[in-house]
Amino acid sequence: MDAYERIKHEITNEPVLILPYFELLFKLYIYADCSQGLGAALHQRQFVEGEPSEGVIFYISSQLKDSESRYGATQTEFLGLVLALEKLHYYFECAVFEVYTDCTALKSSLNMKTINGHMLQWQIPMKEYRGNMTILY
Repeated sequence: MDAYERIKHEITNEPVLILPYFELLFKLYIYADCSQGLGAALHQRQFVEGEPSEGVIFYISSQLKDSESRYGATQTEFLGLVLALEKLHYYFECAVFEVYTDCTALKSSLNMKTINGHMLQWQIPMKEYRGNMTILY
């Protein structure tokens, strides 16, 4: 099941949403598609009746503007991460979190010295999360 189908399935089926525990690790799943838009789901692994269970705390999505629909895969994924960090910043301010993406170039893009103007501009708000954020594939 691809990321879009998983998000669609999670939105339409139970369990719905859980309350966050800020002392536990957050997991942010990013979805970006040049033709379908951007999406993210904030998850957390909690213990329910003594059993570990990963639940969803928050969903976000956004359509791409016409100019954004011409971005490449890495730029679109980067934009999805920026959108998620902006919308969910209150969850991440003092928390450790993992970002899950299917774009392997995203992690190296965060450390590049010579990138295009959009991505350079997007790196600025991400600097405050560098020590708390781990990107995984």
